[in-house]
Amino acid sequence: MELHSAGENALMLYLGQETSPAVAARVQAAAAAIETALGDQLVDMVPSYASILILYDPLATDHLAVSHRVRQALAQVQEADSALGRQVVLPVYYALEAGADLEALAQRAGLSPEQVIELHAGTEYRVYAIGFAPGFAYLGQVDERIAAPRLATPRLKVPRGAVAIADRQTAVYPAVSPGGWNLIGRCPTRMFDPSATPCMPVSVGDRVQFEPIDRSRYLALGGELE
Repeated sequence: MELHSAGENALMLYLGQETSPAVAARVQAAAAAIETALGDQLVDMVPSYASILILYDPLATDHLAVSHRVRQALAQVQEADSALGRQVVLPVYYALEAGADLEALAQRAGLSPEQVIELHAGTEYRVYAIGFAPGFAYLGQVDERIAAPRLATPRLKVPRGAVAIADRQTAVYPAVSPGGWNLIGRCPTRMFDPSATPCMPVSVGDRVQFEPIDRSRYLALGGELE
């Protein structure tokens, strides 16, 4: 564990060097302990792959006091269970009309599109971070057989709900945006809805499973096809 200054009212806590479910579980457990320890002095907290950014109220406390309380809180954290976190199931319509790069990714991997779908849907993913855009959850890790580099030329417009792969990460685009990930399907679930409570269906530390659905089910759930 390493704790460093990250600004006049921020600390960065590092809990590991690798991306793994075990480290993600430590991040989740540490975040919960820090939130309890700092209480109203905590302004915001941003957990990620193996770190936590801690933002505190400089009018209520200071670096030394926060560092001390964080270290005390972490000393009480038991070894985290890698199975911690909610399990969330996201439906996906895997098809060439929904995933423009499905066939090319399959060819690159020496697999059929059906095998790519089976491998992608057959893995349980951890939510390692949320960023890039509200509701954009970075999930890992993708089976190495279907890992794929980002596109050489990003698209100017990726549709909302696009399910994509980049390296050993996968994600669902929460809104129409530019993007360079490989598109393999579409998810009808809204990944960010500011009018809903909660506004996102997943949080850092959750475990995500993709469930293949057919075209009619996808449309019935509110999915769209251009």
